[in-house]
Amino acid sequence: MAIPVAAGMIFQTLYLLVDLYFVAALGEESVAGVGAAGTLLFMIMALTQVLGVSAVALISQAVGRKDQQRANLVFNQSLVLSAIFALITLGGGYLFAEPYLSNITANASTLSEGITFLYWFLPGMALQFAMMAMASSLRATGIVKPAMVVQVLTVVINIILAPILIAGWGPGPALGVMGAGLASTISIVIGVGMLTAYFFKIEKYVSFQVKLWRPRFDIWWRMLDIGLPAGGEMLLMFVYFSIVYWLIQDFGAPAQAGFSIGGRIMQSIFMPTMAIAFAVGPIIGQSYGAGLGDRVRETCYKGMLLSSGVMLTVTLLMQWRPELLITFFTDEADVIAVGAEFLQLISLNFVAQGIVFTCSGAFQGLGNTRPALISSAIRLLIFIPIVVYLKYQPGFTINQVWYASILSVTIQAIASYLLVRREFAAKLRVESPAATSTE
Repeated sequence: MAIPVAAGMIFQTLYLLVDLYFVAALGEESVAGVGAAGTLLFMIMALTQVLGVSAVALISQAVGRKDQQRANLVFNQSLVLSAIFALITLGGGYLFAEPYLSNITANASTLSEGITFLYWFLPGMALQFAMMAMASSLRATGIVKPAMVVQVLTVVINIILAPILIAGWGPGPALGVMGAGLASTISIVIGVGMLTAYFFKIEKYVSFQVKLWRPRFDIWWRMLDIGLPAGGEMLLMFVYFSIVYWLIQDFGAPAQAGFSIGGRIMQSIFMPTMAIAFAVGPIIGQSYGAGLGDRVRETCYKGMLLSSGVMLTVTLLMQWRPELLITFFTDEADVIAVGAEFLQLISLNFVAQGIVFTCSGAFQGLGNTRPALISSAIRLLIFIPIVVYLKYQPGFTINQVWYASILSVTIQAIASYLLVRREFAAKLRVESPAATSTE
């Protein structure tokens, strides 16, 4: 299951890098502004996680019990929630984007670029909920190729539009960061349209049924009960990145630009191990729903092994010449120095991060995402006091932030592993949902 997911993510990685390449050509203020605005993506991802994680958990368990009616009901209710979350995203984004960005950006130019990008990307962000609801429902039934194909096509469209709308290649106007946001929104609109067409014409196990759109608050509560902790986990990532931008803003736009480039590259590096985690969730959900406890454990531990192998390989590459990746996007020496040091140091926690991703997938499959939220909270409770203390000490440097992050992620990985062991001991001792459904 991870291979087609990873294939889609490879194209997503390519988009991230192409988009970054053209934005970086606009200057360090543009890079810093788009990077700062990008922290709000974690807020949106927190809400999409609520939908995606709960849909995968409940639908995959229903599939394991061979309860198609329940799976279809959860799918249609997830569509209703996606519409509600989309409205919240648009309203909150346009109202609060400027006050938020003004507190974490380095200067007025960076703030202006960030706001422009965000305003044009918000409609695309809102449509992400519908795409997540449909893709997650397919993944929960063991079908990953259609969503992967759609993702690849939307990324290709985005890659084509990026140079046209950002840099003005061909007949397109040079819109700068506005073009970056607009290109993303257009590609997401097309992607949602393609997935919708797939459900109307091909998908049979779950389908659009208007009669099932009447609000079912019991389903909503169950979805929120599973999804909110997972969303909270992503929300804590939003807090983490916001704090980092706040910590380094006194070092100026070059520092924030270097972190933005390094962060984008890091996100791209994480995609293969995230693909493994995305496969772990539904496989564990179906196995748990079918009462196969040994297969649940094996899936989790094999997922950790695969993730660790991938991340160890990448870590070795980052220890060699990380500046080669940064120089592809900018020739500013101070930006390159910050980005390269960030990648070299932060790569020391890549293996730990892979374990965290895999454990999160296991929690999703079991239908209890609170442990993932707990491990993320432990990370922040370690990271924040240390870096805030260091910020106000003489001789504070950016590298101290990265060292504190390495420590906190390592402890988070240990906590996630112990929590998943505890969850197996508690849940796999009792009868599975196949025998006693509480849904």
